[in-house]
Amino acid sequence: MTRAAPVLINIPMTESRRQIAVARGTTLFEPGQSCPGLILLAKGNIKVTLTAANGREVVLYRVHPGDMCLQTFACLVEGRVYSAEGVAETDLDGELVPPDRFRARLQSDAAFRDMVFSAVANRFGEYERLIEDLALTGFGARLARVLLRLADAGGEIRASHNALAVETASGRAFVSRRMAEFARAGLIDQHRGGVTITDRAGLERIAAEER
Repeated sequence: MTRAAPVLINIPMTESRRQIAVARGTTLFEPGQSCPGLILLAKGNIKVTLTAANGREVVLYRVHPGDMCLQTFACLVEGRVYSAEGVAETDLDGELVPPDRFRARLQSDAAFRDMVFSAVANRFGEYERLIEDLALTGFGARLARVLLRLADAGGEIRASHNALAVETASGRAFVSRRMAEFARAGLIDQHRGGVTITDRAGLERIAAEER
């Protein structure tokens, strides 16, 4: 399937075009691309992933309304190009702040500056938890946490084993083996199109384990 081309780079940087609406599945930025500006989300979320030289992917974080994309922040502050990929997981509505306006607002708008720095600090805290999770948490607990986080109100998870491998920074084989163990233990039910959590309390106990 052909992937949608990045669209934000083609948005004219004018006052009248700062409001944006982006369809689900659109690639917003990718490695090597310059930054068109800061996206302030009003609705939706963006998944940011990094791909290693060996082709393995890992989800770095998700950007929700009120969050900051560290990739974008670094590009705007230091003039870098993106090193990761950002994709709209849902339809998006928001505002695009062009680079010159971003810098001007940082200098002149105290509320905007406080919002940006607070969001960056929160994002660094999430990075610390991600590193701790990868370094100190056993794979079973890490997978259980991902399943609980991705589940909807009815316990349904629409994610393939490949997608779960990306979420847990692991390989598909590791995910498949542990998912089979979870299913045998009665914690989940695997079916075509996804997974259903059948024992949330049991999965939460595993998620609370450190190793």
